[in-house]
Amino acid sequence: MKENMLAMNKKNFLGTVCVAAALAAVVSACGDGTTRSTGLEFSRNMYDPIAFNPDQPNDNFKNKQTAQLPPASTTPIGFERFDYPNTVEGYELAGAEVKNPLLVTQANLAEGETLFLTYCAVCHGKDGAGDGPITKDRSVTDSRGTRALENFPPPPSYHQSAGVPSSRGGKMSELTDGKIYHTITYGYNSMGAHASQLTPEERWKVVMYVHELQKK
Repeated sequence: MKENMLAMNKKNFLGTVCVAAALAAVVSACGDGTTRSTGLEFSRNMYDPIAFNPDQPNDNFKNKQTAQLPPASTTPIGFERFDYPNTVEGYELAGAEVKNPLLVTQANLAEGETLFLTYCAVCHGKDGAGDGPITKDRSVTDSRGTRALENFPPPPSYHQSAGVPSSRGGKMSELTDGKIYHTITYGYNSMGAHASQLTPEERWKVVMYVHELQKK
């Protein structure tokens, strides 16, 4: 009987301690109604970082800004520099000096074709003839009825048999590695820059495939 009483007292004591601890946690986490304080906080540094936010003032720098420009001539990790400006002179210089660093393999050509069909064929056409779907008459039908969509001017054909001149001189079928890569990187005329869509390696694979289209 005595042992049972002791066991019950222990259980009651532990229960009282747990209830008191829970009550203390709840009370300490509540504010007093006059401040924004939440009381005791757990793992504060998980949501209140020790480091400065980029837009915060920072006395560690002379200009008092946290976000600093990188030192001149630095290159981000994983970034491949292309030191030919977006000018006619840069285009011509790239055409004369820049060569495709990738080997011509079936795997590279296959990936180049896939990338071309994904990013380029909508204008250039799947065979590079300048007859992509966005250059043709199209229409859309919805709740407002049927209306024509805007057509984009067709780009010149890459095919050797077409003998089409490039808008920057020479024939489309004679464009070099550097000229094609420069154009993909910066864009030209109605074609926008594709540097944000295609990595340097992917651009070179597209260049490799365009040379195959130039043979037609």
